[in-house]
Amino acid sequence: MTALRDQLVARIVRSGPITLADYMADCLLHPQHGYYTTGDPLGAGGDFTTAPEISQMFGELLGLSLAQCWLDQGAPAPFCLAELGPGRGTLMADMLRATRAVPGFHDAMRLVLVEASPPLRAAQARALDGYAPHWVEGVTDLPDLPLFLIANEFLDALPVRQFQRADDHWRERMVGQQDGTLTLGLSGPTRPAALDHRLEDTRPGDIVELAPAASAIAAELGQRLATRGGTALFVDYGDWRSLGDTLQALRHHAPADPLAEPGQADLTAHVDFEQVARAATPAAHSLLTPQGVLLERLGITTRARTLAASLDGRALEDHVAAHRRLTHPQEMGTLFKALALYSPDHRPPPGLEPAAVS
Repeated sequence: MTALRDQLVARIVRSGPITLADYMADCLLHPQHGYYTTGDPLGAGGDFTTAPEISQMFGELLGLSLAQCWLDQGAPAPFCLAELGPGRGTLMADMLRATRAVPGFHDAMRLVLVEASPPLRAAQARALDGYAPHWVEGVTDLPDLPLFLIANEFLDALPVRQFQRADDHWRERMVGQQDGTLTLGLSGPTRPAALDHRLEDTRPGDIVELAPAASAIAAELGQRLATRGGTALFVDYGDWRSLGDTLQALRHHAPADPLAEPGQADLTAHVDFEQVARAATPAAHSLLTPQGVLLERLGITTRARTLAASLDGRALEDHVAAHRRLTHPQEMGTLFKALALYSPDHRPPPGLEPAAVS
């Protein structure tokens, strides 16, 4: 039994079952035993690989898209260029390399990274040496400046609560214990206001997920973007509206039982982008767009051909495979989607379209 599981079982014995969100928060961010606070989860030696680790093209194209937003909004100076959950710093490094030629962009930016993991902060410092990044704990700590923000595979790691439909009410899925083993059970009847509108499109037995932390972050960003200007671009896996149990654990690049080894596996859930867009009011939001479609609109195939011209052998094969992995519908192209939040006085980033006003 892991040390964290011992603590969770003791807590449940003492105080009763906990929400799935509380369980996820401890598993991922516990100061001594949390998944993100104790090691580097990325790459071949970790548990998952993100798009920036697959190809430089991902960061280059998204960086240029955000830089164009900055130009379209009058090139405000100074401004905050921020990333939520920057991993090893690979995405931001690729963005900064691609935007060096954008007049005034680097001179005006204040680079801020929102990161809780000490090991990942160290990796980011190495990747971004020379750019003088500043680290903060959360979005409320971002400077009061026009904000241009990127977040790739960030929202999926935020804790979710799960509710199971029962006639005209809900029961929350809770983490309990039985003889020292963590188990899932159901609470008594509850009627969360955030789920009132979901009684229209669900049936008894259906599971709907809420991500309170994601909604709080979107609300903070929405206010900032509406008052100070800027754009926030989210890329993650999920869909417009949550339905079903999407909690998953990944360890050593393979699926795992989410309750089996707390703190030893990555826990994620699909993003409900509708919740994010609703919470971000008064900021505007784009149409939700598949990652493959966005990257093609931004010119990834042309960029891929340019890079391929100097490659051969295994390097060329890897490059072609990376392009396919990022864009193909049966790889990351459809599962991953992009949503932009932005000042209502402006347009979304290149490659995305504004949502219809209801």
